[in-house]
Amino acid sequence: MAASNGFVDGAATPTPSESALIFLGTGCSSMVPNLMCLLQPSNPPCSVCFQSLSTPPERNPNYRCNTSLLIDYCGDSSDRKYILIDVGKTFRETVLRWFVSHRIPRVDSIILTHEHADAVLGLDDIRAVQHFSPTNDIDPTPLYLSQHSMDSIAEKFPYLVRKKRKEGEEIRRVAQIDWNIIADDCNQPFSASGLKFTPLPVMHGEDYTCLGFLFGEKSRVAYISDVSRFPASTEYVISKSGAGQLDLLILDSLYRTGSHNVHLCFPQTLETVKRLCPKQALLIGMTHEFDHHKDNEFLKEWSKREGIPVQLAHDGLRVPINL
Repeated sequence: MAASNGFVDGAATPTPSESALIFLGTGCSSMVPNLMCLLQPSNPPCSVCFQSLSTPPERNPNYRCNTSLLIDYCGDSSDRKYILIDVGKTFRETVLRWFVSHRIPRVDSIILTHEHADAVLGLDDIRAVQHFSPTNDIDPTPLYLSQHSMDSIAEKFPYLVRKKRKEGEEIRRVAQIDWNIIADDCNQPFSASGLKFTPLPVMHGEDYTCLGFLFGEKSRVAYISDVSRFPASTEYVISKSGAGQLDLLILDSLYRTGSHNVHLCFPQTLETVKRLCPKQALLIGMTHEFDHHKDNEFLKEWSKREGIPVQLAHDGLRVPINL
């Protein structure tokens, strides 16, 4: 199905040599529908949230799980690798909805932007996309994260981090993860499943650093899910007037109007897109204030006026791309 502004919602079965980006989730931490709209409805009711009661999620682009991206990467050897960015509260649901329909058999590596609930609380379910072993005798999945995120996750999930069982402790089947610390530094890239990533430190509120990521050599893609401000060093790396134009910018946009202390909202997001000037942009992290169809019509006109194709992404969107 062709989407507006030049983006393509690709078929579930990729060609043998084609990479793709699959949007597992495009919503905020509280997701869409917002439970408060269903439990304590306004008058009139929220049309976006109440639509979810009558329209199946797979046919409803306003149904949004926690932001998460799956990179279906086909390198030079044509050996497919599946790289997951963030494993939030809705990970199990996104596996049911999108791994099956897009025929994703596993996850080869994981990258975390930060350690908030909407990025990490699905880590326990990683075992579902690993080989089965009742004794945990499998190769662990490499996971890349900052030291701050590692410290937090060690408290949230001690059983996923602990290297050895205590004496007398029973074997319990849990996700097997190989923890790898990455730097909050644009000058210290790393590789996951053969694909190079550059960390993009951004402010997620003035008291917190979150990571976005730049990846792709044939097409330069930046994924930035949680941001309120760009440090100058990060902005330089991803701006047309700096280190070079992005082929695709995937960017945070929380509320339809106004502003927020720890996220970009629609007005600031569009100003950021204009400033960075990518070839295309897709927006993620939306609340129920956004109506996918209506706001993409607005963005269609905005894109014509500004010369930069922009639209709201949606859960399940598959974008073929040459990485």
